[in-house]
Amino acid sequence: MIEVGVIGATGYTGWELIRLLVNHPQVNLRFATSKSRAGESLGAVFPSAPDIPLIDPEKAAMKGTDVVFLCLPHAESASVAVEALDASVRVIDLSADFRLRDAAIYQKWYKVEHPAPELLGEAVYGLTEVTRADLPEARLVANPGCYPTSVLLALKPLLDQDAINDTIIVDSKSGVSGAGRKPKLMTHYVEVEGNLSPYSLGRLHRHLPEMEQVAAWWSKKAPAMIFSPHLVPAPRGLLSTIYVRLDAGWSDAKVHDLYNQAYGNEAFIHVLAEGENATYAHVNYTNRCAIGLALAEETLIITSAIDNLIKGASGQAIQNMNAMFGIDETVGLPL
Repeated sequence: MIEVGVIGATGYTGWELIRLLVNHPQVNLRFATSKSRAGESLGAVFPSAPDIPLIDPEKAAMKGTDVVFLCLPHAESASVAVEALDASVRVIDLSADFRLRDAAIYQKWYKVEHPAPELLGEAVYGLTEVTRADLPEARLVANPGCYPTSVLLALKPLLDQDAINDTIIVDSKSGVSGAGRKPKLMTHYVEVEGNLSPYSLGRLHRHLPEMEQVAAWWSKKAPAMIFSPHLVPAPRGLLSTIYVRLDAGWSDAKVHDLYNQAYGNEAFIHVLAEGENATYAHVNYTNRCAIGLALAEETLIITSAIDNLIKGASGQAIQNMNAMFGIDETVGLPL
């Protein structure tokens, strides 16, 4: 059995993670922590949750734990990761603290000096389908953001071919859970219901440097991105519509062949048939990424859908754990 701890269990990703872990046949959940609800049970926070005791993070028993999942806010995870690694515990971090390789870029976007810059080069970027070969030896895994997961999986086959010849335009729409559980005015029911809200448009969102960094790993010709995220009145789900200009000579059949060759053996990536577009209904409550492809002259319109809490966070974290410990990646995850 894999001995597991969850640090920060009372956010949406923490509860989603525990919901999946307690049904994983090769996992023993040793502890779950919460600063604000220590001494209570998880069932007191989420009525459908099991009565798992919540302990103070400082009382977490790292000794004997194989891996900890960090479900903490950005800028809080790094110091906890250092403590876990010093105790010979492997770490899967669901925050942004280890996604960016450059500490100066991290400081620019997250407005805080990185507390463990020496680990940035070691962290494996946990887009499982791409980096699974690096995961068995990884001590530290940076779980990708939800927007980058939908966008990068959609773009990788084209970037591998250096096939994109102009700025990439990304229009993404996320359910409200993507904003986290801490109350904010823009996520109140009255603000969200019946509304559609763009935010951090163009080149202002924190996930932009993450996406451009990874795209540049795959293609020296990777173009810049324009990123327009939106908040939609739905609890969960994420749909990215991506517009790319291709070199001459591409057809619908050629594009589909490329994606089917890239992802035909992937359990969690579903390349849709010609004429079919990805939707929330293809993916919600699963660990899937559904990809639709539509060519309009030389512009390819890609639709890429994921459940932001599962493939975009907790499910992908478990997929990474499975790969780290040599387990079939589908174990414990909804197909």
